Amino acid sequence: EAVVSTQSTGNTETQESSWEKPSGSSKVRASHLLVKHRDSRRPSSWREANITRSKQEALQILQGFIDQINGGASFAELAKENSDCSSASRGGDLGFFGRGQMQKPFEEATFGLQIDEMSGPVITDSGVHIILRTG
Repeated sequence: EAVVSTQSTGNTETQESSWEKPSGSSKVRASHLLVKHRDSRRPSSWREANITRSKQEALQILQGFIDQINGGASFAELAKENSDCSSASRGGDLGFFGRGQMQKPFEEATFGLQIDEMSGPVITDSGVHIILRTG
């Protein structure tokens, strides 16, 4: 005869379950490719000491990367070679982050993406980005 345990993993006094439903939108993981321009809040990077391109030029460069990725190029490889963010060394990976940790346009774009979906150009005080949600 089988014995079925009725032991609860919750609070034994209140009988409330201690299991919490995973909240799918509390944290996301993303990679990005940043192109800075002369009006960025810090117009320098590991790639260039003094960035002089215009915002429009940065957007054109970014569009070129979008076209390459849509054509089959690796997001991580392009970010590693071209991103103006120090995350370039990790293929653009920013790890997991929650709401309130990134600039608002970046946060809104990332939380609005599905996993494995890439954004169009996203403009922040740092420059212009493409974002790939990875988790």
